[in-house]
Amino acid sequence: MLKNSHRSDLHFMKDALELAKAAAAEGNEPFGALLVKNQHIVAKGKNHIHTESDPTYHAELGIIRDYCHSSGITDLSDYTLYTSCEPCCMCAGAIVWANVGRVVYSLSHDELAEIAGFNIMIGSDEVFERSPHIPAVTKNVLKDEAEKIYQEYFGKN
Repeated sequence: MLKNSHRSDLHFMKDALELAKAAAAEGNEPFGALLVKNQHIVAKGKNHIHTESDPTYHAELGIIRDYCHSSGITDLSDYTLYTSCEPCCMCAGAIVWANVGRVVYSLSHDELAEIAGFNIMIGSDEVFERSPHIPAVTKNVLKDEAEKIYQEYFGKN
């Protein structure tokens, strides 16, 4: 079971990283996310902070907002959120309030800060630890691939 789960994580993370690249190609920062239930992608999201002029339109928050609105479902405890980078504190809060069952990410909050040169100083672990709902978390999936994306993007800016 663990091997199949690991293979699925790699497969879905590749898609999240492709969404991150697409977000950057569209003029946004390179963040992408997938929402998966029973090994099926039910929603995809990208960062849209620049194209939508909305500083809260992060990939994770956007996918939760859009999926819950369109589906009428507000309890995502049976879902996994795959995201190209550790969720920020705002997105981690949305994950908690939507009861997302599992979160899988590639690059950590602190590793992104080293590349980008900034950090909000509160990682998702701290938000989750202080919350009424704590999702299962898998870290560092395809981390090397994610580092390349973020180094390329933030190295230019």
